[in-house]
Amino acid sequence: MEIAPCTPEAGRRTLEWLQVTTRSPLGAIALHTGGLLVDDGWLRVLGSGCDRLPRTLASWNGAPPRLTLGRLVADDALGGCFAWFDEPRTLHYFAPDTLRWEDLGLGYTDWLATMLGDGLEAFYASLRWEGWRKEVWALSGDRALLVWPPLVAGGPPLAERMHRSVAMDEVWALGQQLAADLAELPDGAGFEVQVTGG
Repeated sequence: MEIAPCTPEAGRRTLEWLQVTTRSPLGAIALHTGGLLVDDGWLRVLGSGCDRLPRTLASWNGAPPRLTLGRLVADDALGGCFAWFDEPRTLHYFAPDTLRWEDLGLGYTDWLATMLGDGLEAFYASLRWEGWRKEVWALSGDRALLVWPPLVAGGPPLAERMHRSVAMDEVWALGQQLAADLAELPDGAGFEVQVTGG
């Protein structure tokens, strides 16, 4: 794990935006770090920002909010996002292979302990491929790997799909659009992506 540095001013601004105590891990990360880069940057836990991880808790959540159900607190190299929902007060994961918010049943503290412990490898077992570390290490914290065809669609194994570094904003927007399109399909309908040359 890499603990990214931050300036005291940035930490105070982020903590003020969060409105949580520094006795909580979320508050401590916001005040004292630019964020955490776990497993060579596969998981990015947001803090108050730095050169390597320029998105902050405040800026990534946005005004107006990017997510109305809660606060986005972390994401991964495939564009999967973690959010602390307002109701229930648990961490949810927007999974790139289902394009749905999945309730992890954990508070922020327990989720963080799991991700920093031995739970991260098991959590991502189906979303990694041989050579992933080299691709992820080259990413900055404001980018993710766009996988095409998307994982929610049928197609070849993850290792054989296209992986391209793009802005995290683009991966987020595409994921939300595909999720909305998927929600409009009749129950049981398949989701297919037409792949053309170029």
